[in-house]
Amino acid sequence: MDAINQGGVSSARRRDVVEALSSPSCDFVGSQVQQTENLNVIGFDVMPSPDTVKGKLPLSARAAKSVLEGRAGVEAILDGRDSRLFVVVGPCSIHDPVASLDYAQRLKQLSDEVGETLLVVMRVYFEKPRTVAGWKGFINDPYMDDTFRVDEGISKARRFLLDVNELGLPVGTEALDPIAPQYYGDLVSWTAIGARTAESQTHREMSSGLSTPVGFKNGTDGDIEVAVNGILSASRPHSFLGINGRGESAIVRTRGNRYGHLVLRGGGGRPNFDAVSIRMAEEALGKASLPKDIVVDCSHGNSWKQPELQPLVMKDVIQQVGNANTSLVGLMVESFLVAGNQPIPSDRSKLKYGCSVTDACVGWDMTAQMLREAHQALSKFLPQRERPQKPRVA
Repeated sequence: MDAINQGGVSSARRRDVVEALSSPSCDFVGSQVQQTENLNVIGFDVMPSPDTVKGKLPLSARAAKSVLEGRAGVEAILDGRDSRLFVVVGPCSIHDPVASLDYAQRLKQLSDEVGETLLVVMRVYFEKPRTVAGWKGFINDPYMDDTFRVDEGISKARRFLLDVNELGLPVGTEALDPIAPQYYGDLVSWTAIGARTAESQTHREMSSGLSTPVGFKNGTDGDIEVAVNGILSASRPHSFLGINGRGESAIVRTRGNRYGHLVLRGGGGRPNFDAVSIRMAEEALGKASLPKDIVVDCSHGNSWKQPELQPLVMKDVIQQVGNANTSLVGLMVESFLVAGNQPIPSDRSKLKYGCSVTDACVGWDMTAQMLREAHQALSKFLPQRERPQKPRVA
C-alpha cells in the first residue's frame, strides 16, 4: 500500500488498485478484476422464509397435540418409564402424498389396535442421501422431473406432515439438510441421523438443537463408534451457522439434546441385530457412559436389503425382549401399500400406486401381520418387563 501512495501513480490507477485489494471476492491481475467465487453456480433462486411457509400452513392444535404426545411417548420409553417399544414404520421415502396419506390412515387404525405394547410412529422421509446420484427426495424434486422446485417441495412436505399429525399419528423423519428443520421441525416427533451423516459435525451440531429424540445410525461399514460419538457430541451445547425463522443468517446456539440413542442398521456386509451384536452395542454405550437405548432397523444391512426378511429380524428382536433384554427400545420397518419397489418412469402416470421408488418395502398386509404378531408376543412379555430408569447426559 505504501508503494501505491508514492509519486508517479495516477489517482485513478491508485483507486482501482485499492478497490481491488479491498474486495473480499476478487484478485487483482494487472488492471483487470477477476471473479473468484460462484464459478460453478448458475443461479440463486430465492426461497420463502420458514416463517412465511409456516404462516401459510400453520401448526394446528390437533397436530401439535400429536407431535407433543409422540415426543413424550418416545422420551418415556427411552427413560425407562414406559416398557413399550416404539416402532418407526412407513415408506422408504415419500413420493406420492395421496398414496402416503392412504397408508397413514391405515397405520393410524393399526396403531390404535397395538398401542398397549407399541408406540407407532410413521416413517416420513422427504430427503434421500445418495452415494453418487439419483432422486434426492420429495423436497428436492417433488415432481420427479428434474425441475428441482425445492420451494414447492418444502410447502408440500409441510402440508403432508400436518395431514398425518392431524390424524393423531406422530411422525419420524431423517434430518439431512441442516436448514430444512426450520421449515417443518415443529411437526416431527422423532428424528434419525443416517449412516452417511452420523460422523458429520454439521449433523451432530444440528441434532444438539432439535426438539425431538434423535437416533444415530451406525456407519455403512457397520461401525458403531461413529454413532456413539455422534450421540455424545449432540448431547453437548453447540454454536454454529444457520438461519432463523425470517430466513436470516444467524448463529444458532443450542443447549444439547439429552435424548440421543443408537440405531443398528447392519453394515459392512453383515447384520447387527443378533444378541451378540446387541451385547457389544450395550458395552460400547456403557463405556461412553451413555444410556443403553438401542433401536433396531429391520431393513438395510440387517435384512440384506431383502424386504421379505424384515419380519424375521423383528421376530428375533421381540424374542430378545422376551429373554429379558432391557436395552432394546424400538424398531424400524420400511413398509408401503404394495411390496417391492419400482423405477421412476419417464411417464409419471405409469407409476404403480403405493409402491416405493427407492428401497424395496414390505407390503401393507405383511406390515399389519408383523405389528400384530409383535403386539401379541409383547403382551406376554411387557407386564413383567422392568427397565432401569436411565439418567440423561447433562
